[in-house]
Amino acid sequence: MKILELKSLVQTQYLNMYNIIYENKKGNKKSWMLSTRKNENELNEIFFNKKMDSADAVVVVAFHLATKSLVVIKQFRVPVNEYIYELPAGLIDENENIFTTTKRELKEETGLNMLNLLENITHDKLYLSPGMTDESVALVFCTCEGELSIDNLEPDEDITPYLVNKQTAQDILKNSIKMDIKFYIILTNFINGTYDKIFE
Repeated sequence: MKILELKSLVQTQYLNMYNIIYENKKGNKKSWMLSTRKNENELNEIFFNKKMDSADAVVVVAFHLATKSLVVIKQFRVPVNEYIYELPAGLIDENENIFTTTKRELKEETGLNMLNLLENITHDKLYLSPGMTDESVALVFCTCEGELSIDNLEPDEDITPYLVNKQTAQDILKNSIKMDIKFYIILTNFINGTYDKIFE
């Protein structure tokens, strides 16, 4: 498999589309559509000069110590025209790192204050849907404190934050509520006691 050429199709503020011309393992020339957050120069460096890239965003697995709860949000997502359960998340801005973005996004979307980054279980870069996009996230685990608030939301964000204990988490799973797959995996592990030691 060999990438031959990138053809730009659409350029927007947050998302770009490319047609990738590649050669498959039998030597046949094929094409593939790519959705990415990277611009054409960045993508060419990665594809043809083997430049290492970093995560585009953070997904925050936050544990509220006082209530022994998992921090979750319900957010309206335009592409699915529905409110879905998710974990707090956001793009890593220029001159930010995983720590500063996590702290900022947790405060913006939930009103809570990050305490400690749990580096031993944090993952720096994971791909979300590599069949259609190169978007990757840092899956960040942290502890937090404070009261829930929506005072810091941006105008286009329609988010309700929640502190979810194990019983509520089980209810969410039983009710066939629409949710993000990352949220589902973390919620299942939370119910099964994977993160219990964090609250000790």
